[in-house]
Amino acid sequence: MSNYYCDFIKGKGKDSVHQHYHDNEYGFPLESDDELFARLVLEINQAGLSWETILKKKDNFYKAFDNFNIDKVSSYTQKKFDALMQDAGIIRNRLKINAAIENAKTIKALQKEFGSFKNWLNQHHPKTREEWTKLFKKTFRFTGGEIVNEFLMSTGYLPGCHSESCPVYKKIAKLKPMWMR
Repeated sequence: MSNYYCDFIKGKGKDSVHQHYHDNEYGFPLESDDELFARLVLEINQAGLSWETILKKKDNFYKAFDNFNIDKVSSYTQKKFDALMQDAGIIRNRLKINAAIENAKTIKALQKEFGSFKNWLNQHHPKTREEWTKLFKKTFRFTGGEIVNEFLMSTGYLPGCHSESCPVYKKIAKLKPMWMR
């Protein structure tokens, strides 16, 4: 892809972790609840840090959190929490780790009520950024405005992740269901 890229990726270098994320993940709709949960946890962990830090630790997060299997994470014990707090491969923040576990439990409840986390998101779409933030703050832990905005942009629920002149923008537009456009 050699056309004009978003300002986000300019100057990062074609081999950077940003480039791969920009071209293959950012703004693309996610299908599985585990993928959505993973993105939410990664966005929560980015708070106060650079996204590059998270991207470089992404594989470690997947390993540490059992590939973000919601059933497994929701049943983590204190022993697993303590092990995560000692894992230098992830962000060792008590509040963020606790949020991952508690949010997995919340998603399990949403799955029971709505059939899936994705269905819950779809049933609330469309909303403004402010409406989404209010809903997420009421529903999940550690979900402020910027975390919610980035989670929803990065999963295709809010616009703004790519400029219209970016070749990835056109690629994503073809993937989105009509009701999400």
